[in-house]
Amino acid sequence: MSEGVVSTEKLTVGDAVLSELRGNVGVITLNRPRQLNALTTPMVESIDARLAAFSGEGLRAVVLNSASPRAFCAGGDIRAIRDNSLTGDAEAIERFFATEYRLNHRIATSAVPVVSFIDGICMGGGMGLSIHGTFRVVTDNASFAMPETKIGFFPDVGASYFLSRLPGALGPYLGLTGARITAADALYCGLATHRVSAGAFDEVIEAIDHGESIHGALAGMAGSSESSAGSLAAHRAEIDWCFGARTVREVDERLSQVGGTWATTTRDTLHELSPQSLEVSLHLISWGRQRSLAQCLEAELNVARKVVKTEDFIEGVRAALVDKDQRPLWGESRFRGADSAGRATWNVC
Repeated sequence: MSEGVVSTEKLTVGDAVLSELRGNVGVITLNRPRQLNALTTPMVESIDARLAAFSGEGLRAVVLNSASPRAFCAGGDIRAIRDNSLTGDAEAIERFFATEYRLNHRIATSAVPVVSFIDGICMGGGMGLSIHGTFRVVTDNASFAMPETKIGFFPDVGASYFLSRLPGALGPYLGLTGARITAADALYCGLATHRVSAGAFDEVIEAIDHGESIHGALAGMAGSSESSAGSLAAHRAEIDWCFGARTVREVDERLSQVGGTWATTTRDTLHELSPQSLEVSLHLISWGRQRSLAQCLEAELNVARKVVKTEDFIEGVRAALVDKDQRPLWGESRFRGADSAGRATWNVC
């Protein structure tokens, strides 16, 4: 951060989370750049504690920011979760997920508006930090993804709530495929609320602090954009039809019927992912449409307790983050856990 706005107070909440007051705006900065701000349990606890403290100080807003030029937050430290699962440390696993989901809910229900400034990668747990806030401000450097099915997990941090509320079938598409989308895509589907020029963090803080309204201040800051219109709009019709299916098997069949480069590539992607994760993810997103955020987070916690003990999770994290061979060996059946009609037989909620 530059010295453009005078800090009236500065606190350090551990080395990986920084906190300060800038005028009437609280700023919480993730500061684990080498790990792309991957969230550890102490980091989540620190963010939660500082947000709770800021909520009682009569501020205009709290802004979540990153000290990394590459990432807002690349997700949770999932390799540590795998290690805990292998050693049978259920208490450590429970502490991480329960604390993270509590923070997600606090962001969503905060009396002080929470603004996320996203100028880089935002994935997994980073989505939980940002999407539940009132305003999600992006630059053209921002990108988003929920890539959990690639590691044998499922989109969590309230994804069964926010993905299920995206237009059409964009939620199931993003949740199942783990597709990375641009800032333009995020604005198109509602994951982002405002766009500003890269490097405009200080101006965002000052605008929030002195503007008549936060929305008006942010809306007036939109700069020139170099990003394209995005892929979601270009393939919206195919996405809605294919991923509007009730089961993973039906999604696969519809992609086969559509054909063409996009559908073929998407189908190939699904065939590389954990079948268990695909089924659990689609079930949760469908279930979450009629539930509150609190209910979704509670269900996700119950599912997380089960999934981290499964072979697909252990294998998926090994292939992606431990050995990094990118060759996970999933179960033999393409869509195991489904009955003859393709309906999920594992009751996850």
